[in-house]
Amino acid sequence: MRRIVFLTERSPDQVLPAALALGADVKTESPVPDALGRLPDLEPDVIVADAVEDPQRAFDLLTALTAAGGAVGRIAVVARDDLERLAWHQAADEILFPDASVAEVRVRLALLAARRGEAGHAVVRLGPVTINVETYQVTVGRRRLDLTYKEFELLRFLAQSPGRVFSRVGLLREVWGYDFYGGTRTVDVHIRRLRAKLGPEHEHLIETVRGVGYRAANG
Repeated sequence: MRRIVFLTERSPDQVLPAALALGADVKTESPVPDALGRLPDLEPDVIVADAVEDPQRAFDLLTALTAAGGAVGRIAVVARDDLERLAWHQAADEILFPDASVAEVRVRLALLAARRGEAGHAVVRLGPVTINVETYQVTVGRRRLDLTYKEFELLRFLAQSPGRVFSRVGLLREVWGYDFYGGTRTVDVHIRRLRAKLGPEHEHLIETVRGVGYRAANG
């Protein structure tokens, strides 16, 4: 699930209603320069600047983000009358109108992700965790996790089916690749190690279902 941070004084459903229908994790920050320093703590995948209320302020904020660099995509929500008012292509990766449809927003986000190297099915997301199944890299925000091969495969398998509960025997069969009728404690050991590497703030992403097994958090 993607995390979208809106830079706005309005509610996100006023800025870009269609974005809320995507099931994304939505946060808001005030559109002021001081807020830019707090953005890394929110670990956004995409930053959406509300340029309808104050186009110049949104443009200046996006320009500052561009100058700072980083891998976060930048989208400006612009009124049609303001489309040619400023050089949006210099500050934003994408432009959207406030009345953009759900389909358009989804496609724009996909295009933005593709341009930034998030190759569709090659990337699995679990909250702020990004799992690249081609490079075998896992990151939480800007922090890269050092996982063993089996830890990676276990995390990937759970993250691909958020909310679905898997028994220990089922996980051994799917992740370890063979039917296993004993020694299910190895799953518990790997889960414990994964949670430790995710850290206290993210260990809840792997949930224990008492008497059954484990699942990745759904949302």
